[in-house]
Amino acid sequence: MKKTKLPDIKITPENKCSFCPGSRCCTYFTQQVETPRSKYDFEHLLWQISHENVNVYKDEDGWYLMFHSQCTHLLKDGRCGIYEIRPEICRVYENDYCEYDEPAEEGFELFFADYKALHKYCKKRFRKWER
Repeated sequence: MKKTKLPDIKITPENKCSFCPGSRCCTYFTQQVETPRSKYDFEHLLWQISHENVNVYKDEDGWYLMFHSQCTHLLKDGRCGIYEIRPEICRVYENDYCEYDEPAEEGFELFFADYKALHKYCKKRFRKWER
């Protein structure tokens, strides 16, 4: 991701969002899932990742589904259209270190973009996957 920085403006947590190209944190959300252990668990993940705009990843905190879906309140200029009445989760979000500074993907231990990638992992993890 290319950062837009102007030499005479100091980027701070208070103004950082206005420099973030594409308002990245407002274009997806994640849901933690129980750590998959069995073939059944992975079959369920394969079903989930078979849907459009869904990825699966594992980081230091566990396993997650990532849903790529832009917030309906995001304005064309990247600002929040309901800023004054936005949900609490948006109000408490801290951007001291966020996707503007480094893509979230940098912290992923495992990442599966699609069914094919996760299926390949399943076949390696479970020797008898196809049986």
